[in-house]
Amino acid sequence: MTRSIGYITNPLARHTAEHDPEALANAVRNPKSALVLLAGDLPVLQAGEPGTGLLPLSALIRLPGHKEQVLLGTLNGHPVVATLAAPEAAELFQDDPAYSVTDLRAIATRGLVPAEELGILAMAKTMLDWHNRHRFCANCGAATQAAQAGFRRDCAACGAQHFPRTDPVVIMLITRGDMCLMGRQPRFADKVYSCLAGFLEPGETIEDAVRREVFEEAGIRVGAVRYLTSQPWPFPSNIMIGCMGEAISDEINFDRNELEDARWFSKDDVRRMLDGTHEEFAAPSPIAIANHLLREWVKE
Repeated sequence: MTRSIGYITNPLARHTAEHDPEALANAVRNPKSALVLLAGDLPVLQAGEPGTGLLPLSALIRLPGHKEQVLLGTLNGHPVVATLAAPEAAELFQDDPAYSVTDLRAIATRGLVPAEELGILAMAKTMLDWHNRHRFCANCGAATQAAQAGFRRDCAACGAQHFPRTDPVVIMLITRGDMCLMGRQPRFADKVYSCLAGFLEPGETIEDAVRREVFEEAGIRVGAVRYLTSQPWPFPSNIMIGCMGEAISDEINFDRNELEDARWFSKDDVRRMLDGTHEEFAAPSPIAIANHLLREWVKE
């Protein structure tokens, strides 16, 4: 069921438990290392059919400098180093037909790299974004320095250690008999309706987060909730927790600050939305976990 969900496959062997202070420096000097390069938020790809986000380290020669580096792990025994360059670095590659610079959503939806590389690119984007936004200590305000091959930032002033965080988001398909609940936000593509979603709050179970978010956004009460699957979502650093829930009420009263619309859809509606033949509505992208929740429900 989860075969084609975007960003879920990551073949790297992670080395976050290792404590070699020279691990990153050694990887950068290793000619067999692979490079994942981001110019701001945009991955730099080597062109091909498909292309690849795993560049030779020699691509660094084009850069006048870089901001952050992280040793993501190893692939087939070879180190993989993520490097963050300034957004302007994209210009150094855009005119070269051997490269392309494209946002991570487009890479996934257009299949510009092998599926197994999407998880590596997602991990790189999340880690580098975290470094870029956590240059100062949340405890004392002093500047921090990357440590542990990029999996930690240390504050020399107060001794605090800071670690990357992933923000959990519940995303749920709520059903009542042969009907399911979906909503639409103004930022969605034309005609697209999707599953409701929201951030998990401190001290809250996944099940209670599903019930709370659905009631807050659509005014629907939810009973039984079950977990189905998950998806890393690197925009910038979420884990989408896919659930199915059973509605125990059916009158929609949606929050107009959160949603443009919310309504019940039949299984026939959803089938036609998924295959692109519905005349009024469209399903979310196949790379999104919401698409797979809908497909699972239709199969049931």
